[in-house]
Amino acid sequence: MKLLVLDTSTEYCSAALWLDGRIQARRELAGQRHSSLLLPMVDELLRESGFALRQLDGIGYGAGPGSFTGLRIACAVTQGLALGADLPVVGVSTLESIAEQTGAAQVLTVLDARMAEVYWAAYRREGASPEEHKGWHVVSEPQLALPESVAVPDEGDWVGAGNGFAALGEILRPRLAARLARIDDTLMPDAAAMAPLAAAAFARGEGLDAALAAPLYLRDKVALTVDERRQRKSA
Repeated sequence: MKLLVLDTSTEYCSAALWLDGRIQARRELAGQRHSSLLLPMVDELLRESGFALRQLDGIGYGAGPGSFTGLRIACAVTQGLALGADLPVVGVSTLESIAEQTGAAQVLTVLDARMAEVYWAAYRREGASPEEHKGWHVVSEPQLALPESVAVPDEGDWVGAGNGFAALGEILRPRLAARLARIDDTLMPDAAAMAPLAAAAFARGEGLDAALAAPLYLRDKVALTVDERRQRKSA
């Protein structure tokens, strides 16, 4: 299976090729330059691999949660490339891609959502070991929340991962550190980590027509103040 995978869900811009289990990838701190960086990354990866876009089997993209504008960029570029090359697409969870990078069996992923909030979820690896990795079981569904609401599931040893632990660590760490075996606050969504997840999704028959690609938005309103959002959550 040969796939292209794109992610622009955070301040990083990344692209990767999955070539029958081998990964070629590019990643850059983009700021607001995702639109100008992404397609050159794709062109470079394809040139290096010797494959044309039409020779691939599909395209994966970071579906979210993440930056509203960033999610739209990855989804729109995926749709444009996939429609032009007649390829199926699949969306990949950004939080699951953080879990994928840890090597742990149970992962609490926390991504900075700005506005004093976080995106978070909890995942359990399916398979007895990383070598027998069969995907991730969702223990706590992805959600947008105040950091005070993040909770470690009760069973077993858990690892914390994601830049939410850095951005809002003063709230998260005192509450959660004792329940977590370790915390890696440097991990971010990344196309290279999404590549095996996209390959597994395509293998399960989850590829979609490009017209059906859509971002996962967890924040329905961005115009509320932090105080207004806190009042709404406590109502």
